[in-house]
Parts: sequence; C-alpha cells; structure tokens
Amino acid sequence: MKTISKVIPGALLLCMSQLAGGCKDDPAPPARNFEAAIDVDGLRRDYLVNLPPAYYEDTATYALVIGLHGTGGNAKQFEEHYGFSRKADEAGFIAVYPNGVSSDGRMAIRSWNAGSCCDYAMRNNIPDVQFISNLIDKMTSSYRVDPRRVYVTGMSNGGMMAYRLAAELPGKIAAIAPVSSNMVCNPPAAQARAVPILHLHSVWDEIVPYYGGINKAGYYFSPVDSVLRVWSLRNRYNPEQQVVTDDERYKLVQWLDQNGEPSIVHYLTKDGGHSWPGGQQARPGADLPSKVIDANDLIWEFFSRHTLE
Repeated sequence: MKTISKVIPGALLLCMSQLAGGCKDDPAPPARNFEAAIDVDGLRRDYLVNLPPAYYEDTATYALVIGLHGTGGNAKQFEEHYGFSRKADEAGFIAVYPNGVSSDGRMAIRSWNAGSCCDYAMRNNIPDVQFISNLIDKMTSSYRVDPRRVYVTGMSNGGMMAYRLAAELPGKIAAIAPVSSNMVCNPPAAQARAVPILHLHSVWDEIVPYYGGINKAGYYFSPVDSVLRVWSLRNRYNPEQQVVTDDERYKLVQWLDQNGEPSIVHYLTKDGGHSWPGGQQARPGADLPSKVIDANDLIWEFFSRHTLE
C-alpha cells in the first residue's frame, strides 16, 4: 500500500488553520485597464479604458483623453505603439481608446468616418460622431471625468476624425491634437465654440502629404497650413501665424487667441514621416517616427492648458 505524503503545501496549511473563519481567496483589485462596449445605432462599439494608478484610492475628478487609431490600426495598437497609457499614468489622466468599425474585407481593416477619407467607415457612413458623443457621455457618467476637460487626439485617419469632432461636437471637446493628419470633412459654416488645436506633422509624410495633393491611395488633401488658417478664422483667432522656431529640427508656428495665448500650435518636423513622434515604428518598412519631438509630452502639455468654459 502506498503511503500518503505528509508534505502539505503552505497555502493549504494556512487555509486549514483559518478553517473556523472560512477560507476565501483575496479579492482581486479592481481593474484599471479593461475593455468595454456600448451600442450605437444597432452597432456594438468597443473601446479600451486605462484609469490612473490612484483612481480607486482618491475622489478626484480626472481629465479624459480619447485616442483614435489610424486606418488599419486598433485601440490596443494605439496604446502600445505610442506608449500613451504610460503617459496617462504618469500625468494622471484617464485614457480611452475606441475601435473603429471593421471592414467586411478579408483584412477587416478598421477606420473612421471622418469625411472624404477613409475606407469602409466613410463609404458606409458609419455614425462615428454619434459613437464618440455617446462614449463621452458614458465616460462622464460612469467614471470621475471632469466634463470640462475632455480631449481628442488621433493618428492619421483618427486625427481626421478629431477635426470632424471639433467641428460637430465643440461643446463636449476642450481641444484636439491631430497627428500626421488633415481635415477631410465639410464643417458647419459657423463654429459654435473655439476649439484649440495642436497639429503635429512631418514634412516627409507621403500618406497625408503636408503640402497637399493626392496620395497613392487616391485621396486628396488640402495643404495643412491652409486648414489651420481656416481654423484660426473659425475660432475667431488672429489669422496671422507667428513663426516661433524654424531650424534643422522643426518649424513651430502658432496662432493667438483673443487673449494673446497660442491656441493653435503646429510642429512641422524635418525628420520622421507618417508616424507618431516619439513612438514605435508601426511595422517593418513603415516610416520612422520623429526623434526631435515627443508627441505624448506635447499633447498633454497643450491639453492641460485648455478647458471648456
């Protein structure tokens, strides 16, 4: 007959010693990085949330930054390739990364209905403005989000969506920061409220060409400078741009608001390409990110200076 081992695991001994009081697993801490979903016009729209490290330990209200991926990207890719949740944790704001709707093709490419670009979402008139509006409502009602400090940034097609949101949801969004992007929508004739803008671009970007024109995919883009000049007029800012820096690294220009504050700011880097400055290379063969600026630092510094009145 085999003898039963007398070696009892320590965890079991501890459980046995506490038998009178019951043996329960320690409760798992609340998740602060998780996926969620809402229904919009019969579509299930999902998104990724990253709460600050101290969220469950205090009663503070937090700024919310919405990060929109580019065509072919997704929420997790935005978070990881651009290191954006690390910045959110460091600075102490809530980050949320929505997913665009997948196409019905073999690659199931995700995109945003930003106007005249890009791909499946645009062709099928997906209600992305309504999705982001509902998402803002969900985040402000379910989490301790300060509704005066809601911001949108986006890469490429996601930045195009940020411009559309600034035009159509100015009462919900305090500022935007498009990256490697352009405006491709026809905004309402009058801007209900000025929306500050930080625009980051590379002079070597061929997917969204800085000086405008038609890219290899057949999409037309206006020159970025002309788009920002239009927004200076829409926002009732001084339409004359100020050149702050123009050296071998980048050109920095700005437009001043009624109080003389730089509320449209534009960095044009002389390195990089169609990429997120300071982030990772999206894939082998893709454009290298700029090394002369860090998008995450610039975006948060800009956002932190603007609130809804």
